[in-house]
Amino acid sequence: MPHMKLLSRQPHALPGVTGVARVARRSDSLIGRVGNGDIVIFDHTDIDRATADALVKAGVTAVVNAAESISGRYPNLGPEILVAAGIPLIDQAGDKVFIRLKDGARIRIDGGTIYVGEEEIASGIELTPESVADLMIEAKSGMSAQLEAFAANAIEYMKRERTLLLDGVGIPNLATEISGKHVLIVAGTADAAAELKSLKKYIRDYRPVLFGVDGGADALMEAGYAPDVIVGNPDRIEDETLRSRGEVVIPADTDGHAPGLERLQDLGIGAVTFPASGTPEDLALLLADEHEAGLMVTVGMHASLAELLDRGRGSTASSFLVRLRVADKVVEASAVSKLYRPKVSWWAVLFLVLAAVVAMAVAVYYSDVSGTYADLARARWNEFADWVKGLF
Repeated sequence: MPHMKLLSRQPHALPGVTGVARVARRSDSLIGRVGNGDIVIFDHTDIDRATADALVKAGVTAVVNAAESISGRYPNLGPEILVAAGIPLIDQAGDKVFIRLKDGARIRIDGGTIYVGEEEIASGIELTPESVADLMIEAKSGMSAQLEAFAANAIEYMKRERTLLLDGVGIPNLATEISGKHVLIVAGTADAAAELKSLKKYIRDYRPVLFGVDGGADALMEAGYAPDVIVGNPDRIEDETLRSRGEVVIPADTDGHAPGLERLQDLGIGAVTFPASGTPEDLALLLADEHEAGLMVTVGMHASLAELLDRGRGSTASSFLVRLRVADKVVEASAVSKLYRPKVSWWAVLFLVLAAVVAMAVAVYYSDVSGTYADLARARWNEFADWVKGLF
């Protein structure tokens, strides 16, 4: 009987994207533990830019939001960033995703539907660049109400932090010398790497003091620069970056609790705390200003109205008022890269002078008067030699 080869049956690949589910209602509790290949599931009305940047950096496969990613209150920037990065965003999946899905389960997303194996768990709306653009246009109509809330928050923040803003009370001292120098403050946004690249000649010529804010410290390291000062939650920063020569400043709650301090203690790294209610970017600006920086160049810290509103109720007023305090010293990286012209080094000038001398010497050598100039040069040399002999 002839030998018969048995063929194994290959399973048919199911459509969509697959990954490990990382489930939590609060997005900020997920950021530190998601990575490449994960599918993030949370309940986050109006996804903000900072959250989207962190998810893009982590390399997540997809995002499922139980709530509205763009509610229409204001034009928040997070969904546009996620979709532009090619990350599927499933909107309004509802609370049942938290009931039927457990953290760590392997799931599949096809269109707006979430599956475990071939079983449908929940469904939502998959946002596209076109649908995000339409929702953002509609959201602009909700800005008037947000502006009214912003004005009230600004007054409340001013009352609470007036000594910090007006007198610098509570701003810690730094060992890094800053007075009169340029300071480059880098936030951990998706465009930080590109903006740092555009500032390469400026950094080379001016050698500014380098501030890394949260993931901005990692961005500096990736670009080949060691941060002088690191401001932010250590849980959001790589170990190698924390071990660099930079001073570490940890934002702390007003009660003194500093998230991430335990991690620094485990790494054997010293730090100072900065108790205040502003964002890490705000605290970096206050630090540089209080230590008399001559100029502050910001990377990834855009201060448009949409950007400020996107930061949320708790930090909008802080960012606005801090910007008012330091406005005369701050310029964005995009402006510097457009206006800055590299300095001409003295090596380049010397090279041009030598080239001109060589060109003149060659021209004289091959001209009819070269002998006359040579005789004149020998006569002057002999006179100089006789003068030197007369000194002894």
